Amino acid sequence: MKTLHASVAAAVLALAVPVAQAAEKGGDAYPSKPIRMLVPFSAGSVTDILARMLGQKMTENWRQQVVVDNRPSAGGIVASQTLVSSAPDGYTLMTISSGHSSNASLYSKLPYDTVKDFAGVAKVASIPNVLVVSPTLGPKNVKDLIAFVKAKPGQLNFASAGIGSATHMTGEQFKLEAGLELKHVPYKGTPEALTDTMQGRVQYFFAPIVPALPFVKDNRLLALAVTTKDRSPVLPNVPTVAEAGIPGFEFDFWIGVVGPAKLPKALRDRISQEYARILALPDIRERMLNAGATPAFLGPEQFDALIKNDVEKLGRIVRAAKIQIN
Repeated sequence: MKTLHASVAAAVLALAVPVAQAAEKGGDAYPSKPIRMLVPFSAGSVTDILARMLGQKMTENWRQQVVVDNRPSAGGIVASQTLVSSAPDGYTLMTISSGHSSNASLYSKLPYDTVKDFAGVAKVASIPNVLVVSPTLGPKNVKDLIAFVKAKPGQLNFASAGIGSATHMTGEQFKLEAGLELKHVPYKGTPEALTDTMQGRVQYFFAPIVPALPFVKDNRLLALAVTTKDRSPVLPNVPTVAEAGIPGFEFDFWIGVVGPAKLPKALRDRISQEYARILALPDIRERMLNAGATPAFLGPEQFDALIKNDVEKLGRIVRAAKIQIN
């Protein structure tokens, strides 16, 4: 502060230096105050739920509060800007989803670099989307659905929970890899898309698994496949898309934690190890599975590589589908 007497300022600086050095070394000084966890989505979203669930365990272990700060605006851009401009000291982090990677192509200009301006801390979860159709549509598996759509090129539709959403990206990837011609119908959200899929107004929807599950269980929707590499523990009898007809298909709607780009490696590793510890807890695994999320840990370097690969992969999908938000 400019109004501080020079001697007071010098004293403050002298105290700050060892704390900063300890943080860089991943020492015991961290954390010595509450940690702000930015979430670029509204309270109650799956990203928010996991940020709070894992943050609670971190709080209990480190005895410093993890405070969730929801910034649901502009597809995560506002929260991302806040993180990028924060000090790389481990006290401001952000829980993100795979939409973080697609933004690099969906928006013509971003105020940050999606790869260079962030430091991956940990991937924490994988959430499959499930391909659902109305039981009255006719197709009973993925190959049937592909044949059904190809028989009526350009005449049918698929739903999403909004332009640029994970449900949209999954649908476009499926359309591209299966060689389909059909129209995209974006809805306000998942509930509306599920309703119109059940009623046959759209032919299919790659729905988030948790909201779709009740309708699958009471036979109002037919689940044809899940999008992840492995089957979901929630729907163990439903094949993956790769198993069901498109070899190599995978769309991982992941959730993870990042910090500012210059977050020291020792500090990244320390925070990452805490997430690994938390994800191994039986009660956390059970709670995550109940929320439709499978614990899926990746460390800092692996998570950085995943984000970079997804930026490239989703960029190809966005360009092929000619999607642009601005």
